Amino acid sequence: MARDASRVETFSDGVFAVVLTVMAVELLQYGPARAAGKELPDALAHAWPTYLAYVITFGIGGQIWLGHHNMWRYVVRVDQVLLVFNLLVLLFVAAIPFTADLLSDNLRGSATEQRLTAALYLGTVLGESIFFNLSWWWARRRQLLHPDLDPQLARAVSRRLLVRPLLYLIAFAFVFVDPILSLVLYLLLVGLSLIRRPGDLPPAEAGGEVSGRGR
Repeated sequence: MARDASRVETFSDGVFAVVLTVMAVELLQYGPARAAGKELPDALAHAWPTYLAYVITFGIGGQIWLGHHNMWRYVVRVDQVLLVFNLLVLLFVAAIPFTADLLSDNLRGSATEQRLTAALYLGTVLGESIFFNLSWWWARRRQLLHPDLDPQLARAVSRRLLVRPLLYLIAFAFVFVDPILSLVLYLLLVGLSLIRRPGDLPPAEAGGEVSGRGR
Protein backbone atom coordinates (compact mmCIF):
# COMPACT_ATOMS: atom_id res chain seq x y z
CA MET A 1 0.00 0.00 0.00
CA ALA A 2 1.43 3.36 -1.05
CA ARG A 3 1.74 6.13 1.52
CA ASP A 4 1.96 9.92 1.55
CA ALA A 5 5.33 11.40 0.54
CA SER A 6 5.59 14.14 3.20
CA ARG A 7 7.64 12.06 5.66
CA VAL A 8 10.15 11.19 2.91
CA GLU A 9 10.60 14.86 2.02
CA THR A 10 11.08 15.84 5.66
CA PHE A 11 13.63 13.09 6.25
CA SER A 12 15.50 13.89 3.02
CA ASP A 13 15.66 17.61 3.84
CA GLY A 14 17.14 16.72 7.22
CA VAL A 15 19.85 14.63 5.56
CA PHE A 16 20.70 17.44 3.14
CA ALA A 17 20.94 19.93 6.02
CA VAL A 18 23.29 17.65 7.99
CA VAL A 19 25.45 16.89 4.92
CA LEU A 20 25.94 20.56 4.04
CA THR A 21 26.74 21.39 7.68
CA VAL A 22 29.22 18.52 8.04
CA MET A 23 30.83 19.49 4.74
CA ALA A 24 31.41 23.06 5.95
CA VAL A 25 32.88 21.82 9.24
CA GLU A 26 35.12 19.23 7.58
CA LEU A 27 36.47 21.49 4.84
CA LEU A 28 36.78 24.80 6.69
CA GLN A 29 37.96 23.72 10.15
CA TYR A 30 41.63 24.04 9.17
CA GLY A 31 41.50 27.56 7.84
CA PRO A 32 44.27 30.14 7.42
CA ALA A 33 43.79 31.35 10.99
CA ARG A 34 45.39 28.08 12.15
CA ALA A 35 48.30 28.16 9.71
CA ALA A 36 51.34 29.05 11.83
CA GLY A 37 54.22 31.10 10.48
CA LYS A 38 52.40 32.50 7.46
CA GLU A 39 50.93 35.85 6.61
CA LEU A 40 47.19 35.78 5.97
CA PRO A 41 47.45 36.34 2.16
CA ASP A 42 49.95 33.47 1.88
CA ALA A 43 47.81 31.25 4.11
CA LEU A 44 44.72 31.98 2.01
CA ALA A 45 46.57 31.21 -1.19
CA HIS A 46 47.98 27.99 0.25
CA ALA A 47 44.49 26.77 1.20
CA TRP A 48 43.04 27.09 -2.32
CA PRO A 49 42.30 23.32 -2.67
CA THR A 50 40.07 23.48 0.40
CA TYR A 51 38.12 26.45 -0.92
CA LEU A 52 37.80 24.93 -4.39
CA ALA A 53 36.46 21.69 -2.91
CA TYR A 54 34.08 23.64 -0.67
CA VAL A 55 32.64 25.80 -3.47
CA ILE A 56 32.20 22.88 -5.87
CA THR A 57 30.74 20.61 -3.20
CA PHE A 58 28.33 23.19 -1.84
CA GLY A 59 27.25 23.96 -5.40
CA ILE A 60 26.68 20.29 -6.20
CA GLY A 61 24.92 19.67 -2.88
CA GLY A 62 22.68 22.68 -3.46
CA GLN A 63 21.92 21.52 -7.00
CA ILE A 64 20.94 18.06 -5.76
CA TRP A 65 18.70 19.56 -3.07
CA LEU A 66 16.99 21.84 -5.59
CA GLY A 67 16.39 18.93 -7.96
CA HIS A 68 15.10 16.76 -5.12
CA HIS A 69 12.77 19.50 -3.93
CA ASN A 70 11.40 20.10 -7.42
CA MET A 71 10.91 16.41 -8.18
CA TRP A 72 9.15 15.58 -4.93
CA ARG A 73 6.60 18.36 -5.48
CA TYR A 74 5.03 15.97 -7.98
CA VAL A 75 5.25 12.80 -5.87
CA VAL A 76 2.03 12.28 -3.90
CA ARG A 77 2.52 8.63 -2.84
CA VAL A 78 5.49 6.39 -2.11
CA ASP A 79 6.05 2.63 -2.13
CA GLN A 80 8.88 0.45 -0.85
CA VAL A 81 10.95 0.58 -4.04
CA LEU A 82 10.79 4.38 -4.26
CA LEU A 83 11.85 4.61 -0.62
CA VAL A 84 14.86 2.38 -1.35
CA PHE A 85 15.85 4.43 -4.41
CA ASN A 86 15.60 7.63 -2.36
CA LEU A 87 17.74 6.11 0.40
CA LEU A 88 20.37 5.22 -2.20
CA VAL A 89 20.33 8.82 -3.42
CA LEU A 90 20.91 9.97 0.15
CA LEU A 91 23.63 7.34 0.63
CA PHE A 92 25.71 8.97 -2.11
CA VAL A 93 24.83 12.47 -0.92
CA ALA A 94 26.00 11.63 2.60
CA ALA A 95 29.35 10.40 1.20
CA ILE A 96 30.09 13.71 -0.54
CA PRO A 97 31.71 15.43 2.51
CA PHE A 98 34.09 12.46 2.95
CA THR A 99 35.16 12.45 -0.71
CA ALA A 100 35.40 16.26 -0.75
CA ASP A 101 37.72 16.15 2.27
CA LEU A 102 39.91 13.55 0.51
CA LEU A 103 39.94 15.74 -2.57
CA SER A 104 41.05 18.89 -0.77
CA ASP A 105 43.85 16.96 0.96
CA ASN A 106 45.22 15.41 -2.24
CA LEU A 107 44.91 18.07 -4.95
CA ARG A 108 48.59 18.85 -4.33
CA GLY A 109 49.57 15.17 -4.31
CA SER A 110 50.94 12.99 -7.07
CA ALA A 111 49.08 12.56 -10.35
CA THR A 112 47.85 9.15 -9.19
CA GLU A 113 46.52 10.58 -5.91
CA GLN A 114 44.81 13.42 -7.73
CA ARG A 115 43.11 11.08 -10.19
CA LEU A 116 42.04 8.61 -7.52
CA THR A 117 40.51 11.17 -5.17
CA ALA A 118 38.87 13.10 -8.03
CA ALA A 119 37.47 9.83 -9.41
CA LEU A 120 36.03 8.90 -5.98
CA TYR A 121 34.50 12.35 -5.63
CA LEU A 122 33.00 12.51 -9.09
CA GLY A 123 31.91 8.88 -8.95
CA THR A 124 29.91 9.69 -5.81
CA VAL A 125 28.11 12.51 -7.60
CA LEU A 126 27.49 10.28 -10.62
CA GLY A 127 26.01 7.54 -8.41
CA GLU A 128 23.60 10.02 -6.85
CA SER A 129 22.49 11.16 -10.29
CA ILE A 130 21.82 7.61 -11.49
CA PHE A 131 19.60 6.74 -8.51
CA PHE A 132 17.86 10.11 -8.79
CA ASN A 133 16.89 9.13 -12.34
CA LEU A 134 15.72 5.73 -11.14
CA SER A 135 13.55 7.39 -8.48
CA TRP A 136 11.77 9.54 -11.06
CA TRP A 137 11.44 6.62 -13.51
CA TRP A 138 9.87 4.39 -10.85
CA ALA A 139 7.49 7.11 -9.62
CA ARG A 140 6.23 7.58 -13.20
CA ARG A 141 6.02 3.84 -13.88
CA ARG A 142 4.06 3.11 -10.69
CA GLN A 143 1.81 6.18 -11.05
CA LEU A 144 3.00 7.74 -7.80
CA LEU A 145 2.97 11.25 -9.27
CA HIS A 146 0.22 13.83 -9.01
CA PRO A 147 -2.69 12.76 -11.27
CA ASP A 148 -2.95 16.26 -12.75
CA LEU A 149 0.69 16.33 -13.85
CA ASP A 150 0.88 17.11 -17.55
CA PRO A 151 2.33 14.01 -19.33
CA GLN A 152 4.31 16.30 -21.63
CA LEU A 153 5.91 17.97 -18.63
CA ALA A 154 6.68 14.57 -17.08
CA ARG A 155 8.48 13.53 -20.27
CA ALA A 156 10.40 16.82 -20.35
CA VAL A 157 11.55 16.29 -16.75
CA SER A 158 12.63 12.74 -17.63
CA ARG A 159 14.75 14.00 -20.55
CA ARG A 160 16.29 16.69 -18.39
CA LEU A 161 17.19 14.26 -15.62
CA LEU A 162 18.67 11.81 -18.10
CA VAL A 163 21.01 14.47 -19.50
CA ARG A 164 22.57 15.15 -16.08
CA PRO A 165 24.39 11.80 -15.61
CA LEU A 166 25.50 11.91 -19.25
CA LEU A 167 27.11 15.31 -18.70
CA TYR A 168 28.61 14.04 -15.44
CA LEU A 169 30.14 11.13 -17.34
CA ILE A 170 31.80 13.55 -19.76
CA ALA A 171 33.19 15.60 -16.87
CA PHE A 172 34.24 12.37 -15.14
CA ALA A 173 36.24 11.31 -18.22
CA PHE A 174 38.41 14.41 -17.85
CA VAL A 175 39.66 13.08 -14.49
CA PHE A 176 42.18 11.02 -16.43
CA VAL A 177 43.34 14.08 -18.39
CA ASP A 178 43.37 16.81 -15.73
CA PRO A 179 41.55 16.27 -12.38
CA ILE A 180 41.25 19.99 -11.68
CA LEU A 181 39.77 20.65 -15.14
CA SER A 182 37.25 17.89 -14.46
CA LEU A 183 36.19 19.59 -11.23
CA VAL A 184 35.85 22.93 -12.99
CA LEU A 185 33.58 21.27 -15.56
CA TYR A 186 31.40 20.02 -12.73
CA LEU A 187 31.22 23.54 -11.37
CA LEU A 188 30.12 24.79 -14.79
CA LEU A 189 27.40 22.13 -14.86
CA VAL A 190 26.19 23.38 -11.49
CA GLY A 191 25.97 26.89 -12.94
CA LEU A 192 23.98 25.64 -15.92
CA SER A 193 21.54 23.94 -13.57
CA LEU A 194 20.50 27.34 -12.22
CA ILE A 195 18.85 28.12 -15.57
CA ARG A 196 15.14 27.47 -15.18
CA ARG A 197 14.02 24.29 -16.94
CA PRO A 198 10.90 22.08 -17.09
CA GLY A 199 9.90 20.92 -13.62
CA ASP A 200 11.52 23.79 -11.72
CA LEU A 201 9.51 26.04 -9.47
CA PRO A 202 7.70 28.74 -11.51
CA PRO A 203 7.96 32.40 -10.55
CA ALA A 204 5.66 33.42 -7.70
CA GLU A 205 2.39 34.94 -8.83
CA ALA A 206 0.27 37.53 -7.11
CA GLY A 207 -2.22 36.00 -4.71
CA GLY A 208 -0.13 33.12 -3.38
CA GLU A 209 2.44 30.49 -4.07
CA VAL A 210 2.29 28.52 -7.28
CA SER A 211 2.69 24.77 -6.73
CA GLY A 212 3.66 23.98 -10.31
CA ARG A 213 1.64 20.77 -10.42
CA GLY A 214 0.29 20.06 -13.85
CA ARG A 215 2.29 22.89 -15.37
